Amino acid sequence: MSTTLGVIGTGAVGAGVARRAVDAGLAVVLSNSRGPETLTDLVAELGPRARAATPAEAARAADLVIASVPLAAHDRLPRPELAGKTVIDPMNYAPNVRWRAPELDADELTSSELVQRHLVGARVVKALHNIGPRQLLDLHRPAGHPDRTALPLSGDDPAAKEEVAALLDALGFDAVDLGALAESWRSEPNTPLYAFPYVGPPPSGLAVLDLVAWVQAAPGVPVPASRVEELAAAAVRGPAGFRM
Repeated sequence: MSTTLGVIGTGAVGAGVARRAVDAGLAVVLSNSRGPETLTDLVAELGPRARAATPAEAARAADLVIASVPLAAHDRLPRPELAGKTVIDPMNYAPNVRWRAPELDADELTSSELVQRHLVGARVVKALHNIGPRQLLDLHRPAGHPDRTALPLSGDDPAAKEEVAALLDALGFDAVDLGALAESWRSEPNTPLYAFPYVGPPPSGLAVLDLVAWVQAAPGVPVPASRVEELAAAAVRGPAGFRM
């Protein structure tokens, strides 16, 4: 697969996807809100397939873009440069005292529909949001491997979903199409498909912050496509967002 992946946001998720992409032979253009000069160490670690840029430059240079920023910052994504692009949305809603979205609290929209509403002209696909960077690096397998893991995706544009499925395949994962962005809640926080299938049952009695740290550090557990489909079908829509 000859693809340049633009990465906007280089926290744990963005950097983790970039590492897997470089290992898979893809070119990566990294960016964040602090400027290219803050990415020198990460670019050096990733090697010659990676370079740093501004978010707008990364959007222009990329075939596909992953917008790995906090959902509260989605309206600061470079909308003109992302127009016409397929944009992977790994953002999850975490309402807090500083920011919340009434439309999400009322289940009027999914978080990805909110992102799509801002990114007029882009094709948003929800993906890479329910698995952690550690598990992404643990679980990749060649196509046809008996222990290959599947990841869900959702989107309103069939061609864009095909692009993202091809990227996931290049990264070492199968894709399960859950339908439109309106159905993306089926793999969001507070559903059976979020995080825990890829790490197994956590130790009992952990406080929330300790549970998050455990999930981030836990070795990956393979999840086949049939299990992803089963868990998505079993999901029941409740209050939106990951709540601390």
